[in-house]
Amino acid sequence: MAEPIDEFAELLVRHVRDRAIRSCDMQLDPKTESPIAKRWRASGIAASNGPALREVIADCVDEAVAALLQAIDQGQLQLTFTAQDGTVADLPNEGDGELTGSYMGSDGWRAQYSKQRYVDDFADLLDP
Repeated sequence: MAEPIDEFAELLVRHVRDRAIRSCDMQLDPKTESPIAKRWRASGIAASNGPALREVIADCVDEAVAALLQAIDQGQLQLTFTAQDGTVADLPNEGDGELTGSYMGSDGWRAQYSKQRYVDDFADLLDP
């Protein structure tokens, strides 16, 4: 059975990160009539900018998730997570102040659990 922190990581990546990226990607579709899509089109965001915007979308989602995890790491958000088996994990303590690194690292949660794109800006820090 997975540790509660691993279960938290997988759920966070799949149900928050990946879902947010998919949702923003849909806003770029010219057929989408949501208020966000209409506002983006009105502001000049066009489908022709799609590839660049898709990269920006993933980066923005990752920054938001990392900011959340950093707030947990720093004790600004005292959150607990209840795993499916009922085990309760105190995230600031269980994460040892490393939740952000566990998420953003080259072999981190994004690499392990995400089905969406990401850019590994830390790949050059890996040992050869």
